[in-house]
Amino acid sequence: MTAVTPHRPVLVDEVVDALAVRPDGAYVDATFGRGGHTRAVLDRLGDDGRVLALDRDPEAIAAAGAIEDARLTARRAPFSRLAAEAHAAGFDAVQGVLFDLGVSSPQLDDAQRGFSFRHDAPLDMRMDPDAGESAAQWLARASEDDITEVIRTYGEERFARQVAKAIVAARSRQPIRTTSELAAIVASAVRTRERGQDPATRTFQALRIHINQELEELALALPQAVALLAAGGRLAVISFHSLEDRIVKRFIRERAHPEAEAPRDLPLRAADLPQPELRVVGKPRRAAEREVRANPRARSAILRVAEKVA
Repeated sequence: MTAVTPHRPVLVDEVVDALAVRPDGAYVDATFGRGGHTRAVLDRLGDDGRVLALDRDPEAIAAAGAIEDARLTARRAPFSRLAAEAHAAGFDAVQGVLFDLGVSSPQLDDAQRGFSFRHDAPLDMRMDPDAGESAAQWLARASEDDITEVIRTYGEERFARQVAKAIVAARSRQPIRTTSELAAIVASAVRTRERGQDPATRTFQALRIHINQELEELALALPQAVALLAAGGRLAVISFHSLEDRIVKRFIRERAHPEAEAPRDLPLRAADLPQPELRVVGKPRRAAEREVRANPRARSAILRVAEKVA
């Protein structure tokens, strides 16, 4: 197995401050990863505080199980089960919910997970290796049009059609089973690429997002998170690319300014307008230059925070 780089959580201090952690509060870390944010919250809690940690990756849940702290409850589950898992664990009105989106450093660095083109490994990409089909299985059956749509939409790849054609041609000769095989196929189809970026970067991102239904899971989880929050509770979301951030930004805006969604041609009184569920807290935060130097993966991180209105 490839040596895994220790995971460095992003924007830890900013997240803990944004959540306004109370010593007796209840908090949900919907993306435990390796527990960096969870540990920071636990450090602020008193004896009566509690944290529920969720993750669909069995290795993440195993890491959570190694933390000997009675205030921590860990459950293996995707975003879409946020409310059900929280209620089952007795977290019904919490003071904060955190999402740290995207793929974690251990997932990228462990070659056997198949997330990265930098290691030759089985083409898997599943965050939960026990659920759904792998990237290799999906590429073996998907149509050229479907492959094009996924790579264009989730990877924002301008050569999506050419990449899809190359994949379909290659699989007609032999199955595409490994990350290096796919990376070579993509490299043959992508004519130019930004300096410093591998030709396969966008395609691998697109397949990972699709295989794990990351954007769909996020869209399902955000309303559940708001419903779980007590009045004054905080929602904090760290995004790493524009597709995620667009969903988060739009969701918070619509819940903070529902009057903007009301039909403009109807004569509504102010009292009849929909009332906001959230208020925006501060401006979006990015990692400081010092953090980016220590952890280059923090460069694209953006933190948005909102508070539930009473």
